Amino acid sequence: MIPKEYNLEGKVAIVTGGGRGIGKAISLVLAEAGADLVVAARTVEQIEGTAKEIRELGQRALAVSTDVTKADEVERMVKKTISEFGKIDILVNDAGTGLAKQLVPLPGIKLPGWEGVRDPNTSISEEEWHLIMNTNLTSIFLCSRAVGPYMIEQRRGKVINISSVNAEMGLPYSISYNTSKAAVNMFTRCLALEWAPFNINVNAIGPGDFPTPLTARLHSDPQRRKEMLRCIPMGRVGDVRDLGLLAVYLASDASNYMTGQTLYLDGGELALSPC
Repeated sequence: MIPKEYNLEGKVAIVTGGGRGIGKAISLVLAEAGADLVVAARTVEQIEGTAKEIRELGQRALAVSTDVTKADEVERMVKKTISEFGKIDILVNDAGTGLAKQLVPLPGIKLPGWEGVRDPNTSISEEEWHLIMNTNLTSIFLCSRAVGPYMIEQRRGKVINISSVNAEMGLPYSISYNTSKAAVNMFTRCLALEWAPFNINVNAIGPGDFPTPLTARLHSDPQRRKEMLRCIPMGRVGDVRDLGLLAVYLASDASNYMTGQTLYLDGGELALSPC
């Protein structure tokens, strides 16, 4: 028998970035564990597809088109959730994006990872910097702020932020992305302290290398994939379902004594230092 603490029946979860990749995988596994879902992202077709699969699993699902970098749209998403389900037990902040680009051009130098740089002759623009920070970090701030009053009022809740192993790594061409993910870890720690008196757990998951739409270019390049696997002790990339299973743990009563932590699921990548 599966311990009752892992059962999510009767729980309501919001998952941002739930239309594809990691967010979709987490949404489906939460539904398998018994949760009802609100799936949020900008692309209506994608979130409707995820919601349909959740309903096929026997759970209720609501797809809400949302730009999680905009406060008014986040507030609207949360109000729709309350109107439909009456409460919010779980928030998974998964929405994210990436950019491989140097701070300024590096003439005559090709550092590791240069193959993934789209334009080696320009600097990161302010618009690109803010896009990464707003999508990967500000969205977590906005969603947590919008959900917080409801969780505090009911004196329980689970917040799961999606970070990355890149939060712990210094890598060329990754200044914006890695900085945003390192900030996610610190946001997680600080919010966990503020909300602990209200029995709200705030944790993060740091994925290693998983095949997703965001990493498709990396996985389609045989040489880059070979180099990536060299740095993973288990010799393979992960399955996004594994991230869903870890999310179930963090969303369930099984993790009631864990807060302020970032759990890395990376096949041993961070343990191998330096690669």
